[in-house]
Amino acid sequence: MKKTGLFFGSFNPVHVGHLVIANYLLNESDLEELWMVVTPHNPHKKKSSLANDYDRYHMLQQAIGDNPRLKASDIEFNLPQPSYTIDTLTFLAEKFDNREFNLIMGGDNLASLHKWKNYETILKYHHIYVFSRPGYELGELANHSSVTVLEDTPLLHISASYIRAQIKAGKSVRYLVPDKVYETIKDSRLYL
Repeated sequence: MKKTGLFFGSFNPVHVGHLVIANYLLNESDLEELWMVVTPHNPHKKKSSLANDYDRYHMLQQAIGDNPRLKASDIEFNLPQPSYTIDTLTFLAEKFDNREFNLIMGGDNLASLHKWKNYETILKYHHIYVFSRPGYELGELANHSSVTVLEDTPLLHISASYIRAQIKAGKSVRYLVPDKVYETIKDSRLYL
């Protein structure tokens, strides 16, 4: 069984902070590979601020490049909406029976995990790797046997919303996103 991490996100756009976390997890955990899963439009986010699903997926592919241990995934694009993590995990387990899927999330998500659909099932069948985020309490699930908290994750204080605001203001986002992503945003006039 190949140990595969799933890092879900809007990646709107993917930025160097996402890639630093992914690389850190591959270096410091027992994961053999990591899939960065682009989530389709989240019902809790304003649609207007979200780039097209396939644009976000394309930028993620560009950001990853030829890293053999990282993969961009659009698996949720064809699943019923809204997409619930438990449904995606069930689908993946059936489709890829040669992999053991593990979740990757920030501490802010772990604190609210008890509100997720079938969270007990997620904890029963999947391991969760958590990167701490300053200012967020991890909650009582931090001590669960299925949870590994990585304390020293190098976090960059960059957010996709900050990047979008910079673009809208006509400012450069070079070095905040990988070079190819920067070119795509510029050429496609995304987030303007």
